[in-house]
Amino acid sequence: MVSSLAKQLLMKQLNEINESDMGFSVGLVDESDIYTWSIFFTGTEKTIYEGGFFKAIMKFPLDFPQNPPEMRFITKMWHPNSKFNLIVVFEDGKVCISILHKPGKDLYNEQEREDEKWRPVLGVEQILVSVISMLNDPNIDSPANVDAAKEFRDNRSAWENRVKKLVLQSMDEV
Repeated sequence: MVSSLAKQLLMKQLNEINESDMGFSVGLVDESDIYTWSIFFTGTEKTIYEGGFFKAIMKFPLDFPQNPPEMRFITKMWHPNSKFNLIVVFEDGKVCISILHKPGKDLYNEQEREDEKWRPVLGVEQILVSVISMLNDPNIDSPANVDAAKEFRDNRSAWENRVKKLVLQSMDEV
């Protein structure tokens, strides 16, 4: 019963997002799997990401919307809030923002408020808007990629140069 409701809700949200003009597009990775979405972002104008094309995958749990989906960038990112790390081999691209964190107390991040975390009333569009906001305004106080956060904080020009190179690469990958 829960998964049937989740499927209906996901189909409804997929259709609504595709009818909007928010700077991203969505589709199913496999037409038979409503739980795995392909996301495509364009870099926001007048930001360091302008002109870039960024791909991600969002996987929804069977009990959505009770629990949040997981989102991973496929396009290489150098960002404090994405677990892509261009220095090490283990690159998983997982997006780390509060809206994708399960409700409840997090012993490893006690500064994160409950109202910042996932709630069933939130929708996929709010997640995508939050990701775009995160790209443009990194949270270096709670980084998923400590190396990118340190570079962002201590050597902004080096961080910007690295991001600009990745934006150019993303244009070639489309």
